[in-house]
Amino acid sequence: MKNIVILISGRGTNMEAIVRACESERWPARVAAILSNRADAPGLQFAAEHGIPTVVIDHQHYPDRTAFDTAMRDAIDAHAPDLVVLAGFMRILTPAFVDHYAGRMLNIHPSLLPSFPGLRTHRQALDAGVKLHGATVHFVTPELDHGPIVMQGALDVLPGDTPESLAERLLACEHIIYPRAVRWFVENRLRVQDGIVHVHPAEPQWFLALSANAGVAGIPS
Repeated sequence: MKNIVILISGRGTNMEAIVRACESERWPARVAAILSNRADAPGLQFAAEHGIPTVVIDHQHYPDRTAFDTAMRDAIDAHAPDLVVLAGFMRILTPAFVDHYAGRMLNIHPSLLPSFPGLRTHRQALDAGVKLHGATVHFVTPELDHGPIVMQGALDVLPGDTPESLAERLLACEHIIYPRAVRWFVENRLRVQDGIVHVHPAEPQWFLALSANAGVAGIPS
């Protein structure tokens, strides 16, 4: 039974999707704790309602990023994590923190990496005129929004899309690919070779969710 610790800063909808999938699909794992850098993060209430221990480490109470990351690491390690999941955790992590969880920390980024790293990804996508936009689950490395890609999901950009509408539609895609990637990890199905992630036994590492007016929808089984 593997222990999963999830880090959030806000609503934590991806956290909710992972918790629900872990329960309904009977993963060989449990969500051992939810940590947040904000006491008012709405996702903490969901965690409490599901009987999951919560911890708040307020970054404003620490003199620098290193001190905050040290406190976070100690709180996480108290739950003996096999996997650390970043689910809307809005803090840049120090290299030492990332290295401590090398190979056992996942993140989801709202773009098809390596395109559009950083912030304002939906605005970046619209300004670039891309026809497909998406999200990427990847192992975390010290380089921001970088690391071996586990799974990606994509959708078509519609006429009249705004950053807000694109973000909202993409959430449904994120809620499919992130739990799937986490499940692969806890089932020991992920292998990284030369920076490329493989799933054994093989499954599609993509999800395509096109709108009805596109005439096509793809969902890997």
